Amino acid sequence: MTSIPSGDPVALLRQLVRIDSRNPSLVNGAEGEGPVAHALAATLRDWGFAVSLAEAAPGRPNVVARIGRPGGRTLLFNGHLDVVGVEGMRHAPFDAEERDGQLFGRGSADMKGGVAAMCAAAARAARQGLGGEIIVTAVVDEEYESLGTRALVASGVRADAAIVTEPTRLAVNPAHRGFVWAELDFRGRAAHGSRYDIGIDAIRHAGLVLAAFDQLQREVLDRRTHPLLGHASLHAATIAGGTGWSTYPERCTLRVERRTLPGETTEQVMREFEEVRQRVAAYDATLDVTLRHVLTQGPSDVPAGAPIVRALEEAMRAEGESVLHEGMSAWTDAAILNDAGIPAICYGPGDISLAHADEEWVPLDEVERATRVLTRLAHDWLRGEVA
Repeated sequence: MTSIPSGDPVALLRQLVRIDSRNPSLVNGAEGEGPVAHALAATLRDWGFAVSLAEAAPGRPNVVARIGRPGGRTLLFNGHLDVVGVEGMRHAPFDAEERDGQLFGRGSADMKGGVAAMCAAAARAARQGLGGEIIVTAVVDEEYESLGTRALVASGVRADAAIVTEPTRLAVNPAHRGFVWAELDFRGRAAHGSRYDIGIDAIRHAGLVLAAFDQLQREVLDRRTHPLLGHASLHAATIAGGTGWSTYPERCTLRVERRTLPGETTEQVMREFEEVRQRVAAYDATLDVTLRHVLTQGPSDVPAGAPIVRALEEAMRAEGESVLHEGMSAWTDAAILNDAGIPAICYGPGDISLAHADEEWVPLDEVERATRVLTRLAHDWLRGEVA
């Protein structure tokens, strides 16, 4: 493989995008992150990093690279190497085609552009001399269960602060929503469609609960807000039930997703759902439903005055960038890092609206600009020039 000049984010981005790293938990038969992790590890070793590969799952290694002086202040750069499927894409997914100042490919925005920028920034900052250590972590499986960052935290990796280089269009994203998945299993009574006297319609009961969820959204969740993230939300994800036109449906399964704001908990959400169940049961005594929690990914929120936020703002201004704060619309591994006591915010090149899309690209000038800002941030943070 062709050697990449040290600190060149665009050349590194081309290399990363050209390697298929579709998440095998999402795409049957996909090879996974192994090839791209090994390629990145080799490049970072060439650039002077101390690099290790640690499997978060069989054949799916995290890249953990360190540069600088251990024992001093630390800064973590985190990004994921896995990408989603490519069905329906309108351009070649792994050619890394460049046109009009943009690089096209699956994962270019989400988030190999950010990974390239953070790696190049660490290399550039090291050439200037560091008063501490930069830890670069390129992880697996963020698109499914975040096995990579969870394994990273479990292994004991810690830092004074972290930047997760998800695509933010170079805005500071100190907060994002979490989510709770829940499943409701409705049981009715099968009967001929003419036998209203004995049939119990499980789908109708699901409809009653959906109407109550709509009321919860309008009367409660719409009024529960965060300054960067808007209001809490709830939507039906899937619904399935019934066997035929002339049969009362015996079963119906409804899956819902509740997007949570910082401060909201799984227990609170499930209590709200239980209150909805009780309200519908009071209206229709034939309701028979089992409510089950499936998965929670917590929200993330770092205060605007936190040292890492102020340090990033100062680095942006020093590099001639406008400072804009936004809330991240998607969930990210920043939440896991924050839960582990590492203040983590999102900042990177590209637009999250292009993630998973049929056309995905990242502006090359944003990759370079992000690299410059992160270089300055690392230099100043590790020299203790930002408290």
